[in-house]
Amino acid sequence: MNDDSSAAALAGSLRKELDRYPPDGKLPSSRVLVERFGVSPVTVSRALAALAAEGLVVTRPGAGTYRAAEPAGRPRTVDTSWQQVALTAEDPDAAPRVVDASAVLATLAAPPPGVIAFTGGYLHPSLQPEQALGAALARAARRPGAWERPPVEGLAALRAWFGREAGAGPAQVLITAGGQAALTTALRALAPPGGAVLVESPTYPGALAVARAAGLRPVPVPLDADGVRPDLLADAFAASGARVFLCQPLFQNPTGAVLAAGRRRRVLDLAHAAGAFVVEDDFARRLGHGGPLPPPLIADDPYGTVVHVASLTKATSPSLRIGALIARGPVVERLRAIQVVDSFFVPRPLQEATLELVGAPAWPRHLRAVAAGLRERRDAMLAALRHRLPALVPDPAPSGGYQLWLRLPDGTDETALTTAALRSGVAVAAGRPYFPAESPAPYVRVTFADTTGAEEITEGVRRFALALALTGEGEGTHSGRYG
Repeated sequence: MNDDSSAAALAGSLRKELDRYPPDGKLPSSRVLVERFGVSPVTVSRALAALAAEGLVVTRPGAGTYRAAEPAGRPRTVDTSWQQVALTAEDPDAAPRVVDASAVLATLAAPPPGVIAFTGGYLHPSLQPEQALGAALARAARRPGAWERPPVEGLAALRAWFGREAGAGPAQVLITAGGQAALTTALRALAPPGGAVLVESPTYPGALAVARAAGLRPVPVPLDADGVRPDLLADAFAASGARVFLCQPLFQNPTGAVLAAGRRRRVLDLAHAAGAFVVEDDFARRLGHGGPLPPPLIADDPYGTVVHVASLTKATSPSLRIGALIARGPVVERLRAIQVVDSFFVPRPLQEATLELVGAPAWPRHLRAVAAGLRERRDAMLAALRHRLPALVPDPAPSGGYQLWLRLPDGTDETALTTAALRSGVAVAAGRPYFPAESPAPYVRVTFADTTGAEEITEGVRRFALALALTGEGEGTHSGRYG
């Protein structure tokens, strides 16, 4: 059990016992609570802080913790029926907005206790650089001016760090609150209201949610094992009039595909000919499993058509919400204006801590550990699939990222399968939300980053195979590409 869940359990126990104490009565000391419940002092501190936030207790420095003299006011109940009308009444001439975060929330939701998570999109705590992050945050807090307002574009040193890999200067970089915020800013800045935006099919559901919430129309461009197909990309530009193509050239989510060297320039030429921008979501740059990587697409861009999205979140911690937008030309000012209107700037302490992290000797060691950890987990999942479900093994296997994209037998009910899997004790993601239009075939995405290692992965695949058998899909499975 982690500290957060332990603190929540302790807070629940103390909450039930508060009636034993009179108003303004003193609770047992932290030392007594540590001994009684067998938890750490940190857990006790967090539990008491939670009760204080609810207005149930009051902490007095040097004196202890007391039951609040007056209970906190109960939440007021009001009639909100009118909101159903207000939230759906739109201008009939305007582009419809679809605000649906269900697919994103599904990847963020913690599975029930005892369920193995093949849905997580972040590193398991054992792979996160927790000590290095803590040390970086402590050093950052001691920096002069650490709590002063930063430049709205971000700290110059951090912008320079992100820009080097993309072959860009600091003036061409904006620091963002993670990759998702960068995608939101980019699509709002580049695509006209009600317009089309070309996306890979399948693609990251969070990008589809951003586009639809902005009133944009995602238009699918199919992939194969070498990334987006340039012939279909040309057709999509011509048919839709789109001015934006959103893609993931490196370890694409969910397929793991890498855009082939022979297609990179062709994609840029097609976008330039259409007068369009390419939004390059380079979220997996630091999630390779070892070996050389192609440079970012923006590094080979001769036109200024690429708007590059970088992020450190996937390779560190879900709470290090630091990313960057990199572009050339007047579009930088448009991106900057949208970001300032939305959020002003990224908090300076987080930027300072990031600089401390990436400048420390522990940083390259952490990246090597991530590569080794992901490679070991990928190999364990592939081995388990070959043993129990050989027809589902993807070909080729991804050389980076944190997921496998599994083609299911024709006619498989994804919803029934994911429900059966959850009942069997493993969480997997249905493939349907990854397609911007009709799905060409049934798929599931299984991730391995948020697992403890080979033993848990092997058990998770066993449970998944059981779910397939329970739904009648365990026999006759076959491999496939991307539809």
